[in-house]
Amino acid sequence: MASSAKTPGLDKPNPAEDWTVVLPRRGKQKRIFHKVIIHERQKQEQLWTPADIETNPERESKLMQKIQTCMRKLESSSFWLTFLDQLQTPEIFDRFLKAVGSEGKMQMVIYGIGSIESYEPPRLQLSLAILMKRMFSWIGEVEVFDPVISLAESRVLTALGCSVLTVNEQGRRQALRPTMFFMPHCDAELYENLLEANWRHDLLGNMILFGNSFEAYEQHVSECKNLRLADSRKHIIAIRQFVNELPIDSRKQIVAFRQFVKERSIDPFSDDQFRAFHGSSWHFFDIDPHSDLCDAKP
Repeated sequence: MASSAKTPGLDKPNPAEDWTVVLPRRGKQKRIFHKVIIHERQKQEQLWTPADIETNPERESKLMQKIQTCMRKLESSSFWLTFLDQLQTPEIFDRFLKAVGSEGKMQMVIYGIGSIESYEPPRLQLSLAILMKRMFSWIGEVEVFDPVISLAESRVLTALGCSVLTVNEQGRRQALRPTMFFMPHCDAELYENLLEANWRHDLLGNMILFGNSFEAYEQHVSECKNLRLADSRKHIIAIRQFVNELPIDSRKQIVAFRQFVKERSIDPFSDDQFRAFHGSSWHFFDIDPHSDLCDAKP
């Protein structure tokens, strides 16, 4: 999606603005009816307001304290220092600078963050994104969306300097300018939608993705030999030849994470803690303008 809608208003859609469907009789009227149905379906997919609108200053303050505590712990951890070291290696940092180019800034879009009020892994993921924003001046505005976000979470995210989208883009944001998509542990469908919406040399060249390993998806499809599964991952598999993937789960990174767990007296067997970052990779799209994406497209 080329444009985005941000939080200012959290009012619910006005039912009076819905389309009235008139049954067709023939010819041209039938085509009009078809267009009305599509428009209504798209409208239902896009408009979004929080389902949980119960909030109060105490709830928001408690959530803010949770996030700030999580950020302090992460910032002082071995994991963050190792992550930062990897990010500043020429192999990665130069790719960021190349993607930013003359724009000077790279926006960050966070999809599928989950409930930052209810669970620690989403708070860890959000903390990582905010720490990156504070560390690097070339990271611009941060936009966030997950359909489970509550009104309290939306207000806290805004107070942290993020913009919460009021449109469910279904992951279909077009990278018309340099964009980092921050999507650890999202559903494969979101990665598929993102790639499909950006299946052009210039758009893919504007993208950097932090999320699930595309190599792991390809390996899983290869091992399962399931046509339906392969079809649901077709863009992920097709783009693999154009992606330089750098996992954060190197041996050094895993050791650092275990040290982080030990430092914070976290249960080392906690799936929630480990899964916050496990299996994530940086994806850089190396697209030759002369290559034919049509041949690669499934």
